[in-house]
Amino acid sequence: MLKLDYHPSGRHFLQIPGPSPVPDRILRAMSLPTIDHRGPEFGALGLELLGKLKKVFKTEGPVVIYPASGTGAWEAALSNTLSPGDRVLMFETGHFATLWHKMARRLQLEPEFIGLPGYEGWRRGVQADMIEARLREDGAHEIQAVCVVHNETSTGVTSDIAAVRRAMDAAGHPALLLVDTISGLASADYRHDEWGVDVTISGSQKGLMLPPGISFNALSEKAIEASRHNRMPKSFWAWDEILEANRNGYWPYTPSTNLLYGLNEALDMLLEEGLDHVFARHQRWAAGVRTAVAAWGLDVQCLDPDVYSPVLTGVVMPDGIDADAVRKIIYERFDLSLGMGLGKAKGKMFRIGHLGDCNDLTLIATLGGCEAGMQLSGVPLAGSGVTAGLEYFAQHPLDAR
Repeated sequence: MLKLDYHPSGRHFLQIPGPSPVPDRILRAMSLPTIDHRGPEFGALGLELLGKLKKVFKTEGPVVIYPASGTGAWEAALSNTLSPGDRVLMFETGHFATLWHKMARRLQLEPEFIGLPGYEGWRRGVQADMIEARLREDGAHEIQAVCVVHNETSTGVTSDIAAVRRAMDAAGHPALLLVDTISGLASADYRHDEWGVDVTISGSQKGLMLPPGISFNALSEKAIEASRHNRMPKSFWAWDEILEANRNGYWPYTPSTNLLYGLNEALDMLLEEGLDHVFARHQRWAAGVRTAVAAWGLDVQCLDPDVYSPVLTGVVMPDGIDADAVRKIIYERFDLSLGMGLGKAKGKMFRIGHLGDCNDLTLIATLGGCEAGMQLSGVPLAGSGVTAGLEYFAQHPLDAR
């Protein structure tokens, strides 16, 4: 940690891929006095934000809100749709897909983990053809669900969920489709209904620009029907009581009132800007950062340009360079936090978050801290990523709404 006898001047640069910086407008909303969560004012707030959430998930179905992290929403998705002993097909794309697989085992499911081999498998997205082939082998339809990660936060890969749905349909398989878009929602295009997703999992601390503490399940009617018959023990996570209380804007437990104030404000900010514009600026920021990485002569973690993430970019260090040591110098010298490499990528790369409450100058400053820190760490650089990033942003202005 940065050990000083005083607080450093200026704002800390939080450029990890979540939690993302919280805008002042949202902080002000969260500072309002707490109200009675059983009173009429709260019911009106609940109905309002539940309606707005559907627009962000792009669904006509219900969205369940939990006062929990995304890990809780993972468990809710599994525990509401599956029964102990059920077989689940999961695809390994990175650290968070791996953790979800671990959870499935702890819940006494029988997850089958497929994917491309080794570290290289963590540099590409979900291979829909592999899912189709495996489902075709399952003639008895023993597999009850397919679980995939949309935007893998540990690697900077955004998988094609529509292709996964097409693969499942081509195989003629009735399994549920469960998708984690914890770091993708409100930063990368996501379409719950159009892509035929049965349960979408997300969280508050990424593209929604809130502190951690809220998570979501967006539900299809098929998922709700499955929840009426599954045998997984659950109480707090159970959808039925929540959906019933939500009819009037309430929850069956004490909700995180002030975080919900912030959520309502965040939804207003996103919908005022327009989701297409939000997605376009994230794609532009990501392209600018990748241009900088190329100017440094370094590789990005994702090897497939078709699935580059608009949320974060993994920067791979040359052989013999410890990425965590580089991150430490950047943090200590420039008060700049970057994401570490996780799991198979530990020590190999660091992650630059470019999501939520950012702008061009935020990212130019971030690139400057990275460039200076790498120079101090002895990383050989081919050129200036800062200059390349500036030129990219100048030559690719974002169209006005």
